[in-house]
Parts: sequence; structure tokens; C-alpha cells
Amino acid sequence: MDSTPLVAIVDDDEAACEAVAALVRSFGYRVAEFHSASAFLRSGSLARTACLIVDMRMPGMTGLDLYRHLRGGGTPVPTIIMTAHATEASRTSALEAGVRCYLPKPVRPDALLACIRSAMAHRA
Repeated sequence: MDSTPLVAIVDDDEAACEAVAALVRSFGYRVAEFHSASAFLRSGSLARTACLIVDMRMPGMTGLDLYRHLRGGGTPVPTIIMTAHATEASRTSALEAGVRCYLPKPVRPDALLACIRSAMAHRA
């Protein structure tokens, strides 16, 4: 079995999801891509996910809603939220809820790598 940590990426924008996935793979991590929070929850990947990168705004369950759902269900995953609609209010809400990082899109590779490393260091 591969011991490389799994990073799950959840973004309803297929092109953005693929771009972030390619970047995360270039950092040396395994990646699983999902185009909705519900697809991630149904996938069975939660137990293997070491870090979750999720878009803030998605139809249905938002990225922050997904983080709160996992945390409330007793299965918190270190989470990085990315958004093309960054505001100070949403950043504050996300960080106060406990997400590891809040990144504006397009994400800077160095910032994303630093956030993933921080998430891996603080995973439960």
C-alpha cells in the first residue's frame, strides 16, 4: 500500500480542480479529485484523506459547510479553503471555524505547498 499522504481536492470547477490536482501531484502527494462535497462524502476516501483542499463556493454544500460537517461528525480533516471570491469576512469565518489555510484563487504554488505541509504537520 502506498504510504504517500492523500490530498483530496473538492471543486465544482473541473478545470480548476484539475489544475490544483496537477500542482499537488507535482509536490509529491497522491490526489483524489471530486466535483462536489457530496461526491467526496460518498466516495469512501475520507478515512484515507490526510488533507482536504476545498473550494469555498460550490452548489449544495460549500467548502466551509463540508469542513463543519466533518468536524461535527467527529472526522475532522485538516482543511485548506480556496476561493475566487475572497473577502475578509469569509476568511475570518473560515479561520475561526478551524480551517488550516484560506487561499485566494488562483493559488500561489508556494502558499499552497506551505499550507499542505502545515496541514500534514497538524493532522489528527
